[in-house]
Amino acid sequence: MIKRWFTRRDTARVRVLMVCMGNICRSPMAEAVLRRKLAAAGLAAGVAVDSAGTLGQHAGAAPDPRALALASARGYDMSGIRSRRVRDDDFERHDLVLAMDAHNLESLQSRCPEALAHRLHLLLAKVPGLAEPDVPDPYYGSPAAFEHALGLIEAGCDAWLSELRHQLAALG
Repeated sequence: MIKRWFTRRDTARVRVLMVCMGNICRSPMAEAVLRRKLAAAGLAAGVAVDSAGTLGQHAGAAPDPRALALASARGYDMSGIRSRRVRDDDFERHDLVLAMDAHNLESLQSRCPEALAHRLHLLLAKVPGLAEPDVPDPYYGSPAAFEHALGLIEAGCDAWLSELRHQLAALG
């Protein structure tokens, strides 16, 4: 359950952060996918979505061109997304922090204050029947690797969309 923890000045009642390693492939795709799914469900005003990486070597960079091309071909808008590193205040600012894989989840857990650890999850945690708990990093892979990653991201966002819908209804 997502717990409301402070009053915001904007209309977003829930904030979600998507996290991968470099914030140029998986997490920006996940940000774009969830944003579009929220808009299609009429929930965009209630949920703010952002992305970041556990490492900062690509800070300020646009998403990987292969991720951009695939996302665009599927109707996802990644324009304006720029890579950034997870900041300490992200754990307080975001109600839900979704890691693309166990390695990045462990990195987040090592930095997150214990009182906020309940906000950290794997993106695929709520997808029933998956053999793999992680969205594999397609960076060094083929176009098929990007297709596979985006397919998993879409499934993960669908599962969390249902959770977010319930949470927004509970917040009133």
